Amino acid sequence: MMMVSESKMTIKVTPPTEGLFDLMIFARHIDSQDPYNWVCSYQIQCLEPGHGEKLPENPFHFWGLHQKMRDFGIKESSHKEELLVAPQGTLLVTLQTSRPLLATYELVNKDLDTALGKKCLAAQAEEEKLSCHVLCPLQGYYRLSVFVKDLGGSTFRNAANFLIRCLSPINQNELFPSGLSMHCGSGISSSSRGLSNPSHSAPIITTKLGKCNITFNIPDDVEVTATLSKDKVTSAKYPLERYVLVTHLRTKVSICIVLPESGIYKVGLFGRNKDHKDFVHICDYIIRCFSNPSWPPFPRVYSLWRRGCVLLEPRTGVLQEQSRVRFRIKVLKAYQVVVLGQEKTVLQQTLKAVWEGDVFTRAAGTQIKLAAKFSQQSSSLEVILAFEVVGGTPASLGCSG
Repeated sequence: MMMVSESKMTIKVTPPTEGLFDLMIFARHIDSQDPYNWVCSYQIQCLEPGHGEKLPENPFHFWGLHQKMRDFGIKESSHKEELLVAPQGTLLVTLQTSRPLLATYELVNKDLDTALGKKCLAAQAEEEKLSCHVLCPLQGYYRLSVFVKDLGGSTFRNAANFLIRCLSPINQNELFPSGLSMHCGSGISSSSRGLSNPSHSAPIITTKLGKCNITFNIPDDVEVTATLSKDKVTSAKYPLERYVLVTHLRTKVSICIVLPESGIYKVGLFGRNKDHKDFVHICDYIIRCFSNPSWPPFPRVYSLWRRGCVLLEPRTGVLQEQSRVRFRIKVLKAYQVVVLGQEKTVLQQTLKAVWEGDVFTRAAGTQIKLAAKFSQQSSSLEVILAFEVVGGTPASLGCSG
C-alpha cells in the first residue's frame, strides 16, 4: 500500500505467508515518460503472516491523495489517515478545493457489482468543496477512487484513492436511488442556473412525516420543474408525478413533496429561462422516509400552472364524495376562475387577489377541474388543475396560507 506526497513516500507491506520477501522500489521524475528506474531493495522476513482480508484492486497504484493534488485544485481532505473506517456502513468524504471542480467517484469491493456500487454514492459539488456520501452494503474493504476536472475541462483525472473498511454494513434496502447525477444538493450547478439561498443545501433529506418542502430564490426569468422517482413502488395509487407540486412565488420557487409510501426517493430539479425552450437538469435530492406515510397526491397539473399560480386550498388532489370543499387559489392575470364539476362554480376574487368559493363534489368517480379565462374577450376556459372525487374514508384536504 503506497502513499506518495510532494516530499515523502510511504509503503505498507502485508506479506501473504511466512518467509523471506524482496521489496524492490522503482522511481522516475514525476513529469517523465521514461521507464521507471530501480532505486533500492529491502528484504522482509515474515515470521507470522497476518490474517487480514486482501485489499481491493487498485489500478492507480497509489493510495490517499495524488502527490500533485494542488495542481488538480485540491487543497486538503477531510480524512488524513490512509485507512477510513465506516463502523455503521456510512461515510462522508470531503475535499476542500481552490477552485470549482467537477468530480466522479468509483466504489470497488470484490463482491460489489457495478450497478449496486452506483447506488452507494451521492456526490455534491460546491464552489470550494467536493463531497461524497458513501454507503457500504458489504463488510470488508473498499476502494473509493475520486476523479476531478475543471468546469471547462475535457478529461477527469484520478486525484485520490481511499481505502475504506466497513465494520457493519448498511441494509441494501437503504441504498441511494439509482440514476443520481454528479450534482446532488445545492452547489455550482444550481447557482449557475440562478438558484440561490436553498432551504436544503445537503443532498439527503430525512423525514419522519413523509413530506418536505424545498425552496430556492430564483430570478424572474427562471422556471423550475421537478420529478419524483423511486426504484420500486409498491402501494402508490397514483403516478409519482402527482406527489410533487412546484409553486413559483414572486422571488422564490417551492417544491412541495408528499410521499405515498416509505422508502428512498430521488427528486430531480430541472430549469429553463426565457432564452431556452427546453428544461435542463439542475440537481438531485435524496428523500429518506422509514415511517409509513400514505399522503394523498396533489391535483393533476396542466401547462398553465406557472409563475403566479398558488394553490391555497384544498392541497390534495383527491376529494371526498358528497362533500363541500373550499377552493382558494391565486392565478396571475386571470380574468375569471371557475370550478367545473357536475355543475359550474364561479370563484370570487378577494382584495388579496385570491379566487375562492365553495364547491359540492357530488358522486365518486367524477373529476373536478379548475379552469380560468385570461381575457374578457376569450370564449374558452383553460384548465389549470384537475381533482378526483372518491368514496370511502375522507382524505385530509389540507390547507396552506
